[in-house]
Amino acid sequence: MLDIQDLLVQRGDGAQAHRVRLPNLQIGAGEILAITGESGCGKSTLLEAIGLLLAPKELAHFRLGREALDIGRMLAADDQAALTQVRSRDLGFILQSGGLLPFLKVRDNISLPRRLLGMSEHSPHVERAISALRLEGLLDKLPQALSIGERQRVACVRAIAHEPQLLLADEPTAALDPHSAHRLFELLLSLVADLGLSALVVSHDWALVRDFGLKRLGAISHEGETRFEAMD
Repeated sequence: MLDIQDLLVQRGDGAQAHRVRLPNLQIGAGEILAITGESGCGKSTLLEAIGLLLAPKELAHFRLGREALDIGRMLAADDQAALTQVRSRDLGFILQSGGLLPFLKVRDNISLPRRLLGMSEHSPHVERAISALRLEGLLDKLPQALSIGERQRVACVRAIAHEPQLLLADEPTAALDPHSAHRLFELLLSLVADLGLSALVVSHDWALVRDFGLKRLGAISHEGETRFEAMD
């Protein structure tokens, strides 16, 4: 589902530059991988590069999905139309803040990605996710009426509503208490497995990652550069 080799992305220039390097990454359908490391090491930068929000300085190979889309070729050609289509159709994002639109009710926030792609608003797998995350009673509420945990649960459903191939979550439990964080992580893993997605989850909570026995990419930081490598 996801195969990347020799990815390098850089933030800043000159003496302030920080390079983030990913030598190798493969994830299959139904698999979830945690990205861990100290604050400021480049976890979110790596996720943004994989999510096609940052162009890499170097890249040997990048293929995505069941059809093995050649993302590397699109990046090399700077084919923005194709990259935009991949972002909107094949990727799902969960932000730390939830990222819900405040003027839309929960049901409309969830259905928005499908509507933008011309898909039917009704989907059995969305209904299953709403049920699994216990959101039925929140569908007609606006985001400001929800707790932080409820907003994050809605964001999870919205991220998978359009049936993406890869889910990217940036610290989805950062604002939650330990019990809520554990519950959200549990439900997120269940959705990934049930829907056959691949998922990358940035997390500062190493204990949570260990509790669920997730494979992880760990940060190895040196002056000006962080490498992310598979860890036990």
